[in-house]
Amino acid sequence: MLLSSMTRSGSHSLKGISVDVPSHTTTLLGGLSHLRSNGLLLDVTLSAEGEHFQAHRLLLAACSDYFRAMFTDEMRERQQQHIELHAVSAVGLHSVLTYIYTGVLSLDLSTIQDVLSAAAHLQLPAVQEACAIYLQNQLDLENCVDVASIAETYSLCQLRTRAYAAMCSQLREFSSTAEFQRLSSSQLVQLLRSDHPVNCSEGEVATAVARWLSHCPSRSAHARHLLYHINWSEVPQQVLHSLALPCPLPHNPDPQLHPQPPKGLLNTRGLELAFVKVGGFSISGITNEITYRLSPSQGWHHLTTIPHVEQCNFGTAVLDNQLYVVGGCFNQSLQENIHPFGFRYSPQTDKWSTISPMLRERCRFTLTVLGEKLYAVGGEAEDGADASMECEMYKPGSDSWHQLSSHPANSRAQHSAVALDGKLFVLGGIDLAHDFSLSSCWVLNTSSGSWSSIADMIMPRADHSSFVYAGEIYVCGGWNEDETGNNRRLVSTLECYNPSSDSWRVVTSIPTPRYHAGIVVIGDGMFVMGGFHSDATFDRASGIIECYDLEREEWHSEKAYPRDIWEHTCVALHVPRCREDVEVMISVA
Repeated sequence: MLLSSMTRSGSHSLKGISVDVPSHTTTLLGGLSHLRSNGLLLDVTLSAEGEHFQAHRLLLAACSDYFRAMFTDEMRERQQQHIELHAVSAVGLHSVLTYIYTGVLSLDLSTIQDVLSAAAHLQLPAVQEACAIYLQNQLDLENCVDVASIAETYSLCQLRTRAYAAMCSQLREFSSTAEFQRLSSSQLVQLLRSDHPVNCSEGEVATAVARWLSHCPSRSAHARHLLYHINWSEVPQQVLHSLALPCPLPHNPDPQLHPQPPKGLLNTRGLELAFVKVGGFSISGITNEITYRLSPSQGWHHLTTIPHVEQCNFGTAVLDNQLYVVGGCFNQSLQENIHPFGFRYSPQTDKWSTISPMLRERCRFTLTVLGEKLYAVGGEAEDGADASMECEMYKPGSDSWHQLSSHPANSRAQHSAVALDGKLFVLGGIDLAHDFSLSSCWVLNTSSGSWSSIADMIMPRADHSSFVYAGEIYVCGGWNEDETGNNRRLVSTLECYNPSSDSWRVVTSIPTPRYHAGIVVIGDGMFVMGGFHSDATFDRASGIIECYDLEREEWHSEKAYPRDIWEHTCVALHVPRCREDVEVMISVA
């Protein structure tokens, strides 16, 4: 009465709404399950392997395309009260009916194939997906062949991929088991061409295939097809000579080819050398994000994130295909904090680990690989003391840092460093005591621990990059001061140092000079990415990528990075091709 009177009086204070009642689904399923267990309103009986199950047509049709077509199309079963299902087991039918009525699916390894077969036949994709997830979680070396076979039978593509990835990730162990010999020829071909990283050498892969072929005489018919998928250039000569193969190799390996994969890798299978961007700044601020690109035609994708508060001015290096990110600084309450901590990332396992901290905190320093060690040189420290002259060396095997003889001249930061012929070269930078850029260069003999000077660069520079190519040292980018000493100016030249003549020469100039660009060499190409064109403002930041072919001595432009970036570092790292990573999207101003 009250509501009626409010309506008649023209009140609009009460508005209509739609209410979602979460308990309705549970109530509905509970009611239907109660009707079934009490034999009420049942209108069809399903039989499989002599067992009978009563059900409600309406619910079956609502959950399954198979039953919907059976009960609504002009099919014979539409009028039948009793329906025999010949392609479904009793165990499988019981499980899917329980799921239809309760939403609960009970799975174990003894019944999973019955349930999956019933779900596929009765067109219940949610049950198929649940079965695939269950099998994926149960994957091990003892069942991976069976899981792969099930995935192939029921077209479970993602599960199939995971099964072969599991075999490859433990191929050394797997290839010595009886399960490996159970692989069909088509499955072994799929394993070899699946493009997943493996944990053994290519020589071990070839030996495992030869063992599979010799296990049964009839398998020799598949030899040529299988051997085609071996990377013979990475198989050592002694392994080639030891293989007992039923047919000639698809092609004759060149004995002059170096049989070993790149340093730090057992095998290049499933891996590709990627252009990797580490950290830096963008319009949205500082980031610990690491992204990568496999080829110029492909987009940039997210790889991982440095496991530390957002930081910059750290040292980066790649040793044995592991990325080291060490030191750096971060902002806390508008105060720059410099730290000594280090992290190591493995792209094969996609995992980070911590390493021992440096003997002192550093930022704007160099971290350089020489042999099997890392060398940290110069930089700035928290207390402004002599970190800029101190050097230390890291041994990955013992996870320990060791003090080295200090740099003999100029407390320097924002320099560059490279390793060549067992020596560490330190080039340019800023003299922190007098705040000007340097052209001086020094070399550390790591055997004797002594420092010596070499010829100065043609141009003083700081915030530049350096690299070794064809036995010579190159420096690129950076800035120095103008004649007044008050303003910075870009250095556009690429200089090259010849150790034999102790002399520098200008090779070329960067088409678009930039501050704080990232530079890396991949193959014969030197890539210059990002940076900004003006030292005064960031409004001319850029994501452009320019590449200089060191062999042909010519420049070309490539597709720009999706965002404007600066103060990042760039490295080359072998990354699994099978990764499914989120693409870096173009930033919207």
